[in-house]
Amino acid sequence: MKQLFDDVSFKCSKLVTKNYSTSFSLAVYMLSPSIRDAIYSIYGFVRFADEIVDSFHGFDKEDLINDFEKEYYKSYKSGISLNPILNSFQHTVKEYNITDDLIQAFLKSMKLDLVKSDYDTQDEYEDYIYGSADVVGLMCLKVFVKGNNIRYEQLKVEAMRLGSAFQKVNFLRDLKDDNLVLNRNYFPGVDLKSFDEKAKTAIIKEIEEDFAIAYQGIVKLPIEAKFGVYTAFVYYKKLLKKLKNTPCHEIGNARIRVSNYTKAGLLAQSFVTYKLKLV
Repeated sequence: MKQLFDDVSFKCSKLVTKNYSTSFSLAVYMLSPSIRDAIYSIYGFVRFADEIVDSFHGFDKEDLINDFEKEYYKSYKSGISLNPILNSFQHTVKEYNITDDLIQAFLKSMKLDLVKSDYDTQDEYEDYIYGSADVVGLMCLKVFVKGNNIRYEQLKVEAMRLGSAFQKVNFLRDLKDDNLVLNRNYFPGVDLKSFDEKAKTAIIKEIEEDFAIAYQGIVKLPIEAKFGVYTAFVYYKKLLKKLKNTPCHEIGNARIRVSNYTKAGLLAQSFVTYKLKLV
């Protein structure tokens, strides 16, 4: 039965989410059950593409990402893929009217990671973040508003700024690995050797501005999505606070994390805030 295969496909996307990101998985679990599978499928798609360019060393990454793209479009056209991640994603794309420009922008940024190491200008930096993060926020927004284009346009800017904030926090947290392992430098004019408190402060100020605008959109989200997105927002704000309080040289030497105990506390805090209608 095709329905059984589709159910298994969505479960595979959920499994990918749970194994690759406990924090994001927790946030998705706080969404309404009616939209969880769709968000899992989006995460599975973007995670696999990201893994190709970041982790599959010793393999032909260019061939893998190109094959991944071709198989996606083949599945979109035919309505099925034996790759369960692509099978579930193409269902979500169709059901929620996720436009192809978002998918193409995402794949463009992923492919840049194969050929580009430094982002020297603000335009290059913003273009990469748009494709790697903003459009993922927009894909999720399509699900949150159930494909309603009017609501989508109303919340589009805030969704992009939330995606930007999440990505920039990840860049700051992963500064060491991006520089020393992957030989990448996303922040214009900043590298591990010259990274100081002044550079860190400027980046954090930029992220805080993104969060401030993003919050204005979170409070306007449909009830099915608000608590889950707010949970992710609170987690990343906590991570940013830890980075802010960490000396710049330590950020360059270790990956800053939020403990599971702290995550549980943040979840409880978010739940109380949400129930009291403070968000």
